[in-house]
Amino acid sequence: MTDSGSPAGHDVAGEGGAPTTHGYITDKDKYLARLKRIEGQARGIHRMVDEEQYCIDILTQVSALTKALESVALGLLDDHLKHCVVDAARTGGAEADAKVKEASDAIARLVRS
Repeated sequence: MTDSGSPAGHDVAGEGGAPTTHGYITDKDKYLARLKRIEGQARGIHRMVDEEQYCIDILTQVSALTKALESVALGLLDDHLKHCVVDAARTGGAEADAKVKEASDAIARLVRS
C-alpha cells in the first residue's frame, strides 16, 4: 500500500484531485462485522484441530468459512463494479479499460479459487 492507504498503482483522487471513496464504504461496518465473524470461525477451526476433533466436522467448518469469505469477496466485487468501474466507464479512455481489466482479473481469481 502507498502512504495514502491505496494499493500501489490505484488512483485515490477523483476529478480535480479530490479524494474518492471506495464503493464498499457505505457498507464498511457490515463488512467489518462479517470479517470479525470470519476471524472467529478461523479461530474455531484452529481450536478444533488442536482438540483433535473429527476430520469431517473440521472440513464442514472449513467449507462454511470458505463460503463466508466468498460472500465477502462477491459483495466487494459487486460494490467495485457499481462504483469504481461505472465511474471509470463514465470517464472513458485508458482508465475505463484498466478498471474493466482489473475487475475481469479479480473475477478470474475468484473463479479459480
